[in-house]
Amino acid sequence: MKNLIKVFVVFLLFFVSANIVFANDIKIKKDNGIYHIILKGEKIKKQIKFVSSETLITNKEAHTRARSRLTVNAGFFDPKNSQTISYIVNDRVTIEDPRFNPSLTNSSFFRKNMSKILNRSEFRIMQCGNNFQYAITEHNAKVPFECSIVTSAQGGPLILPKLQLEEEAFIVKDSEGKVIRESASVLHKTSRTIIGLKGNDECHILVITDENPMDMYEVQKLCQDLGLDRAMGFDGGSSTSLNYKNTIDVISIKGDGAGRMLKSFMLVY
Repeated sequence: MKNLIKVFVVFLLFFVSANIVFANDIKIKKDNGIYHIILKGEKIKKQIKFVSSETLITNKEAHTRARSRLTVNAGFFDPKNSQTISYIVNDRVTIEDPRFNPSLTNSSFFRKNMSKILNRSEFRIMQCGNNFQYAITEHNAKVPFECSIVTSAQGGPLILPKLQLEEEAFIVKDSEGKVIRESASVLHKTSRTIIGLKGNDECHILVITDENPMDMYEVQKLCQDLGLDRAMGFDGGSSTSLNYKNTIDVISIKGDGAGRMLKSFMLVY
């Protein structure tokens, strides 16, 4: 009996020291400043929802209001007017549409690159018959026959199978190939929120904290090392946020400050 207790204590200490959290369908591990979250199984696909707030709120506030198990920051937004730069779908209805954001429509740069910005990558959960499916695709991609988008959030850029920085207007180059504009600090090291897919059954979320900031090329290498098939970015930098139950609370202290006020969120109930 004593030996059995000893083995159990060693087992428990191992998981605590490794910063591993297990639920039936959620696994969270922290390693080298990166939270790696795996959502696995069919049931959890029905428990994911993307939401937005009329006024900007913190990730923790969204987490508390929704009483969700897991909450991370999602799409891009304009902190000056509190309006979205990313499409958000909730319960099959588009609840955020960047075409109605005057910061985009009144800007000559954005107008020039509008088709790229509006077609940035998005994460979808679709219902196809009785089955629910994940997808990472461009916004304008057609929904498969007999499927419908239940919930989705646009972000970008696409990371895997290829990195789409120019295609999604995260960088703009001049005629000589020199970068003249950069968005979301894609070429610089910062904290990140990344979502990816492995096979048909695993959704992976990477919350890359201030402890180990990365540029998008480093993020791509990380996703490849993890064996992900597809991956894309959500908003990052000072927006990077994670809450899990009452046990994990992550914010970025760099950029615009701690606990940044945000527009949209990914909830897991």
